[in-house]
Amino acid sequence: MSLFGAASGFGTGGTGVFGSTTTDSHNPMKDVEVTSPPDDSISCMAFSPPTMPGNFLIAGSWANDVRCWEVQDNGQTVPKAQQMHTGPVLGVCWSDDGSKVFTASCDKTAKMWDLNSNQAMQIAQHDGPIKSIHWIKAPNYSCVMTGSWDKTLKFWDTRSPNPMMSLQMPERCYCADVVYPMAVVATAERGLIVYQLENQPSEFRRIDSPLKHQHRCVAIFKDKQNKPTGFALGSIEGRVAIHYINPPNPAKDNFTFKCHRSNGTNTTTPQDIYAVNAISFHPVHGTLATVGSDGRFSFWDKDARTKLKTSEQLDQPITACCFNHNGNIFAYASSYDWSKGHEYYNPQKKNYIFLRNAAEELKPRNKK
Repeated sequence: MSLFGAASGFGTGGTGVFGSTTTDSHNPMKDVEVTSPPDDSISCMAFSPPTMPGNFLIAGSWANDVRCWEVQDNGQTVPKAQQMHTGPVLGVCWSDDGSKVFTASCDKTAKMWDLNSNQAMQIAQHDGPIKSIHWIKAPNYSCVMTGSWDKTLKFWDTRSPNPMMSLQMPERCYCADVVYPMAVVATAERGLIVYQLENQPSEFRRIDSPLKHQHRCVAIFKDKQNKPTGFALGSIEGRVAIHYINPPNPAKDNFTFKCHRSNGTNTTTPQDIYAVNAISFHPVHGTLATVGSDGRFSFWDKDARTKLKTSEQLDQPITACCFNHNGNIFAYASSYDWSKGHEYYNPQKKNYIFLRNAAEELKPRNKK
């Protein structure tokens, strides 16, 4: 039986013979560990697109490397290859056909990694670290979009040393997402810009941030017709905003919710508040996962406005997450995010990537 098939009982937790005596704080959910994880904090991950047979996972890290694994149906992970930058890798993405991986780094360059030849070449240059990278596949053009701390958003056709287009942003790019024909970029100083990508990229709208604290992660969601219709935005203050671009009733349809806090929604006692490090939408159900500096992941149904599940607490923050193309696998990375400063950094502590069967746990509440 396939481990990541919908019928599998894989990754649904489990206890020891004598109750839960088998507590393992680095992997309390008893999920599958990816072999040969990076040697420093994991900043970004992405699964291969549906055009490719099988499942391949890439992850970028602060050890300046990007690694690729094959995830087999039985849950085994096979390290396939790796490439280096000369600074931490902050962003990764795939081309739509799965033949290339694009990587963005603090070394101010982005590279295109051809997986067939295992060659990587520089395709982009900024005046500051590159934080985000996304492949755009439009009917009349394809390009790579890079967002940098130099306050520009650039578009590259991968063959020319100069960008096809460069758009000025009010501040440094902190996070971005692309679902054609829409892109959204969240910047320093709580900036929020939506771009339209049809014919050629252009700024569509600037939005007053629904959150009062620094932006950390953003993910676009789609409507029932599979068109991008809004985004979820996470901040360092344990809060996520659900924001529609053109809602029928903005005051009612847009909302925020608290998450990744030490005592849930109990506001009577002081609570520890943690950053939301990443948000990922389930490709089939449209439900979402959030991961935080508190070392937990949570699954949410934004339409029913309910929480579906929260994990046990890992012994270090969760820094990145993603779903594979059919939503059967949820990957999450456990590593230190420096949210508590250098005094909590333990160089002896290993970094992990875990894989969990996500077929059942992310089904929406209201589906009868």
